[in-house]
Amino acid sequence: MALIFTRTNPFTASSTYMLKEEIYADLLSPYSVSGRIVDAVNRRIFSGRVYVNALGQIERIEAAANVEERYLMPGFVDSHVHVESSMLMPSEFARAAVRSGAVAAVCDPHEIANVLGIDGLDYFMDNGRRSGFRFFFGAPSCVPATGIDAAGASIDAAEVRRLLRRDDIWFLGEMMNFPGVVSGDMEVMSKIDAARIALKPIDGHAPGLSGAALETYVRAGISTDHECFDLREAEEKLRLGMKIQIREGSAAKNLDALLPLIDRHPDAVMLCTDDMHPDDLLDGYIASAVRKALAGGADFFNVMRAVSLNPVRHYNIPVGLLRAGDRADFIIADSIAPNFSVLKTYIGGKEVFDRGENVVRMPRPKIVPKNNFRARKYSAEDIRVEARGTTMKVIGVTDGEVVTDALVEPVTAVDGFAVASPEKDILKIVVINRYREKAKPATAFIKGFGLKRGALCSTVSHDNHNITAVGADDESIIRAVNAVIETSGGIAVCDGKDTDILPLPVAGILCGGNAEQTAAAYKRLQNKAKIAGSTLSSPFMTLAFMALVVIPRLKLHDRGLFDVDKFRFAEMFGD
Repeated sequence: MALIFTRTNPFTASSTYMLKEEIYADLLSPYSVSGRIVDAVNRRIFSGRVYVNALGQIERIEAAANVEERYLMPGFVDSHVHVESSMLMPSEFARAAVRSGAVAAVCDPHEIANVLGIDGLDYFMDNGRRSGFRFFFGAPSCVPATGIDAAGASIDAAEVRRLLRRDDIWFLGEMMNFPGVVSGDMEVMSKIDAARIALKPIDGHAPGLSGAALETYVRAGISTDHECFDLREAEEKLRLGMKIQIREGSAAKNLDALLPLIDRHPDAVMLCTDDMHPDDLLDGYIASAVRKALAGGADFFNVMRAVSLNPVRHYNIPVGLLRAGDRADFIIADSIAPNFSVLKTYIGGKEVFDRGENVVRMPRPKIVPKNNFRARKYSAEDIRVEARGTTMKVIGVTDGEVVTDALVEPVTAVDGFAVASPEKDILKIVVINRYREKAKPATAFIKGFGLKRGALCSTVSHDNHNITAVGADDESIIRAVNAVIETSGGIAVCDGKDTDILPLPVAGILCGGNAEQTAAAYKRLQNKAKIAGSTLSSPFMTLAFMALVVIPRLKLHDRGLFDVDKFRFAEMFGD
């Protein structure tokens, strides 16, 4: 026998589904909680009591007197995140995320898809589905990121169309190939058309795009952008009808620059993290952005809308907003001051976090690692660069940004080869295709990392996740590179003599372990990078973007130096 209950299915758009006898154990004992209730929809705070029924829905909300001085708020929603950047599987990401008051995340899984294709996507989504957290996945639009990239997999327009027909796919992931949109590339436009036919939102990625090119991009139906780094750019996109996702992640931090948008355009902005490494995930995650926005003077209700109401409405996702009839997805905080603390987190009526502890065991599905890694070891001779001039183009890094500069610097040569000059903060950068056994390394030079000795290497390298290394000398670079090859993926620090590594056996980008252990290992490597001289707040996260040729201005592709502004390969030597 089966009964039909009205209830939102978290994995389909349907409002009813069959609740079978074998899952009656999931029913809750009805309960109520009281406090100062934050009504983000109607912009008010009142004393009241929230009644939650056995199905995890809010049965009713009533005004009440003499309640505890605590605040019931809608749970926080990260409007754009790549879970893979945490180096954690979704189930472990979830366990950490709820501590900050997050109840849901809008996820673009194009990192795992670039390595393992649709099989990897299903593997990843299945893990997230079992976690109890509210993951809303999109169909990756750019696998590989552009037509010139060779990733571990490819997802064409026909496959995107099939994905968008699925009830567990909520949107088309960020369209990073903005040159393809502007030029009307048929494959790109077919993916966009599939989303429009499916009536699902299309996420954008258009750093620095403006004028007629931007108008073409928006006219295609792309509705969001999370790449703005100044008000002028954001305001132009808003005028054209885009929603702006203000990013505060581990490497790119744009909230300070874009803070005024929250009050100027309260219905058209959302908060997001985009990429969040495990230490930052445990140290506040999306709540850190909320606190920073409040401390900067943004209106409380506008901030609450940016982190709950706006993403729920834009993506049409079934996440509760603390109203009668909604799913009971909410948090309890000690105050509404900028330094508030999250006391409790509820998802679907279940209390999953309470004052520092995950009180309900969130499932940790068994992980059978999948990978795609063929690279073999290299020698220092493989990355030598013959000096072919007196000046060279150099990638310029700015802390807190993933947009780089295109610099011209004098060449330092030894025995006819261009070498790093750590005393001038000019290091060598190397990118190697991991999907071939012995691909020729691409080499260039970079300024801004600050290393005085040794090297850093990572296979977390958006979006192809090739081997990317930066260092002060060739021997250290190769030691770090070979360390990650030995483990078929990882992040490593060579201090010039010893090498330390965090293995990433799942797709070469995920560790498969728990958040605390991963964060501790990552912090250890971060500290070693800084002891070696790095001045960046998050050197590995910055390194992860140095091969991504859809973010201006100069990047290193696995086939050579790439001028993103001109969207073509560039000669290293000369002006």
